[in-house]
Amino acid sequence: MRRVLSIWFPALPIERWAKASDCAPDTPVVLTVEGTHGPILHAVTKAAAARGAKAGARLTDARALDPALVAAPADLAGDEALLHRLAKWAQRWSPLVEVDGPDALRLDVTGVAHLFGGEAALIDDVRVRFAAMGLMARVAIAPTAAGAWALARFPSPRRAEGDFAKQSGLRGIGASRLGRAPSPYPLPDGERELEAALSPLHVSALRLDPDTVRTLERLGLKTIGALAALPRLALARRFRGAENVVDALDRTFGRKPEPLTGLAGDPPPRASLRLEEPATHPEAAPQALERLIPKLVTELEERQLGSRKLSLHGFRVDGSIASASVGTAIASREPKHLRRLLADKVAALDPGFGFDAFALVADWTEDLGAAQESLVEEPTGTRDLARLIDRLTVKLGTRAVRRPKRHESHLPERASGWAAAVSSSLRAQLVGRGTIERRFNGGGVKSAGAATPPPCCAWSPSPSLRDREELNRPQRLLDRPEAIAVIYATPEGMPRRFVWRRAVHDIARVEGPERIAPEWWRERSTARLRDYYRVEDEAGRRYWIYREGLFGDGRGGAPEWYLHGLFG
Repeated sequence: MRRVLSIWFPALPIERWAKASDCAPDTPVVLTVEGTHGPILHAVTKAAAARGAKAGARLTDARALDPALVAAPADLAGDEALLHRLAKWAQRWSPLVEVDGPDALRLDVTGVAHLFGGEAALIDDVRVRFAAMGLMARVAIAPTAAGAWALARFPSPRRAEGDFAKQSGLRGIGASRLGRAPSPYPLPDGERELEAALSPLHVSALRLDPDTVRTLERLGLKTIGALAALPRLALARRFRGAENVVDALDRTFGRKPEPLTGLAGDPPPRASLRLEEPATHPEAAPQALERLIPKLVTELEERQLGSRKLSLHGFRVDGSIASASVGTAIASREPKHLRRLLADKVAALDPGFGFDAFALVADWTEDLGAAQESLVEEPTGTRDLARLIDRLTVKLGTRAVRRPKRHESHLPERASGWAAAVSSSLRAQLVGRGTIERRFNGGGVKSAGAATPPPCCAWSPSPSLRDREELNRPQRLLDRPEAIAVIYATPEGMPRRFVWRRAVHDIARVEGPERIAPEWWRERSTARLRDYYRVEDEAGRRYWIYREGLFGDGRGGAPEWYLHGLFG
């Protein structure tokens, strides 16, 4: 059974205005829009509503009742932009979110409510999260989009709403109440239950135009139940066109499908070029790149983005496409750098029967605002290093250019590895890792991504301890520890002489041990601990050796010795 969640923000313009203003909460403020005969009230505060101001009235009439009203122009474009940002943020509950009018959202939550503990818990989560933003939301779930819309806006006369429900804004079927008994009406699962829930509601819950609602009221048809009891043929003859009552009833009760349209994703920055005649010359693609780079950089600057992956597509007259792509270590929109990266690959594009169009697309972008590296000191060189990595990657390939990468592990041979130089994590290594936060303040939404926790049971040392350990680590670490034969060791376990690669080394100085426990969550139960020693032989050569296991530890025979690294 399909389930649709409707979220209505009855005071969105006022709440957004209140976030950006510094007026006292008890100030009677009204937001106005231009009407045919002067300003019309678009939204009012609670203080203004208590003095008789109502949305839809003329400002002159409202000031006749209370001359102390403070009028401010409504920002309809800002409200619309905020609603779209809220719709993207609401994708945490459903992948299909639609903006429903100027002050509402509707989500297809079919089959996803169990992820939040049920529909009642899902409604609670929606309410609590929007309340944390300072937004009042009225929520309802129904089998149809029109039914959920009606239940979110119009409380049933049969349902007694307490003070908590009025303050929280929960209305309609499925509105859970903390600390109250469950509703006597279950969530509507079918047409019969939905019809029983909607029948007591006013006919305006069918989303009809005001003239049709007034006509129905004059005929004595004030509720949906009274209207649905009439013959369909009589209603179809009386109400046609835009005021089709039968169509509204069918959409509300699910007899007529009403699909949801998801949000359109933001298209990637793109610059295109069309040619009057097909170009077959090999220099056509490089010349097109010269003309498209400035256009794309301008769009990136307007959107405050930087490119991480750039592609030039050449469209041939036979319908085929030739493409060349490059990636960057950090986000960039510098024209010379991007042109230089693509120049060699673009020159190799085969025009075939001729190119008739080109498109330069930033397939992967990241936020990139204006920045100043230094005021009086020399630049840090971060961007120069990133440009060098980009050029080497383009010349040699992604597999040939690698960088060291840390891993969360106790064992030295697992604590580091190699990764591609141009990757999503390199930007964090070069310019620092941070969390992108957008706060709802005059039209914004806080959407903070949680930091990735360390692996379970993995020990992450503090910076001071890590630095101290790195000072004690050898400059050269063998890929695999090599077995050595310790000829003599003291009763305390200190080695005095060992053989490595057929050479005997007499130990003059020794420091240790440094004990490293096995990673029991990754290895078998027979894994043994290690005691590491920093030793120096009589010739002044320094080694990093360790003993694996202890006498009588019950995990094998006698301990074994290995050489793991060399100092100097």
